[in-house]
Amino acid sequence: MAEMSPLRRRMIEDMTIRNLSPATQRTYIQAVSKFSRFFGRSPDRLGLEDVRTFQVHLASRGISWASLNQTVAALRFFYRVTLGQAEIPELIAYARKPRRLPVVLSADEVIRFLAAVPSLRNRTALTTAYAGGLRVSEVVGLKVADIDSGRMLIRVEQGKGGKDRNVMLSVQLLGILRDYWRLAKPRHWLFPGREGRPIETNVLHGACQVACAIAGIDKRVTVHTLRHSFATHLLEAGTDIRIIQVLLGHSNLLTTARYTQVSSRTIAGTTSPLDHLVLAGVPPA
Repeated sequence: MAEMSPLRRRMIEDMTIRNLSPATQRTYIQAVSKFSRFFGRSPDRLGLEDVRTFQVHLASRGISWASLNQTVAALRFFYRVTLGQAEIPELIAYARKPRRLPVVLSADEVIRFLAAVPSLRNRTALTTAYAGGLRVSEVVGLKVADIDSGRMLIRVEQGKGGKDRNVMLSVQLLGILRDYWRLAKPRHWLFPGREGRPIETNVLHGACQVACAIAGIDKRVTVHTLRHSFATHLLEAGTDIRIIQVLLGHSNLLTTARYTQVSSRTIAGTTSPLDHLVLAGVPPA
């Protein structure tokens, strides 16, 4: 478009002055050009409502949130820097990354899954992950000394954020760990790998894939799925969400609160406001 040429040159100059990379410059120019072509007018003749219409158009075309936000960044730059309209950019909203609900196994699926892990070490490690709601990095980092059978606690050292915490030691897990120790005789690391190092995380991830195939579970299960299932099952059993927060090592309760969205028992047990109404019988046809 000939009418865009002066604006294009000015925008490139602005981006160069601000040391934007050549790749970012190309992305921004392409985004503003598409915006202009969509309306068939020079972009300096388009306003905030046009931007919002363009965003809706892009979203309806199935554009990814990341690509949509690249377009938003380009348009915010164009209006703020190239056109000098400081009030418009702050009103151009970025798209929020969609939050997907975590995959959760039912109690029956947990049993089938763990029974399908062929290796004693891997099965015990994954059972421990579920029993304590541990991250994969926390499972592989466990030492024999971290199992405190006297206080019935598992010590998790340097979890996410460099924080230590304790989680409960299940009575059933303690029996499983004792049988495992009797057979495997781990010395320092509870789940040792090669050359005196702890087991690698990809070994447990691979074990999850194998177990899913053997158990006939068509969900995508990772070690973190066991952590999600731990939290959801505790919530469904009536455990206070603040206790679950501490067990998971979450700093923010809102992070833990998302498990209320996947707790089927909690959802099913919530009374609909319709049940508080007294309705007439079935309406006539």
